Amino acid sequence: MGSLTGSPWIYAVVALSVLLDVFLPVLPSGVLVITAATAAAAGTATDVPDILVLTLCAATASVMGDLVAYRLAWRGGARLDRAIARSRRLTTAQERLGAALARGGGALVVLARFAPAGRSVVSLGAGAAHRRVREFLPWSALAGACWALYSVTLGYLGAHWLGATWLATAVSVAALFGAGAAAAYLMRRQPQAASEAS
Repeated sequence: MGSLTGSPWIYAVVALSVLLDVFLPVLPSGVLVITAATAAAAGTATDVPDILVLTLCAATASVMGDLVAYRLAWRGGARLDRAIARSRRLTTAQERLGAALARGGGALVVLARFAPAGRSVVSLGAGAAHRRVREFLPWSALAGACWALYSVTLGYLGAHWLGATWLATAVSVAALFGAGAAAAYLMRRQPQAASEAS
């Protein structure tokens, strides 16, 4: 891993991992971004990876992945609709997402970017529900930027506080997983709050 984080190929690997984890949420894209940021904190100004380039790379790949999933779901037609209809969880998520986007509550898109598999549900749900791209894209861009900035900052600060060690990476990854657990909890709480208000 050390030779990869010191090579310009790290940007391609990060971009590919972040782009594909909308379809394969088990890919460790967040771990990879944090590891690269930890390596960047240990390097000099001329070393790879560069923090700004790494952040832009991760954010751009996040938005591109969201758009690919959104477009595929948009064109998925009846087959995708049937697959979603078979899952009560996906149906509920799709309905909530549609309602949130329609009333300008795209903060759900940002929150879902941190939750495990939340990005997949939101991107595919927005496409399957045929939400307009102008309702989805700005929130996807904000979500990608927030997630990339958070992940890079965790790796960078972890390396400065604990040194560029595996301990720094582990603590940063734990903080990323903690944010994911908190986002998942908040997403589950939203329907309860809505039903109590009505």
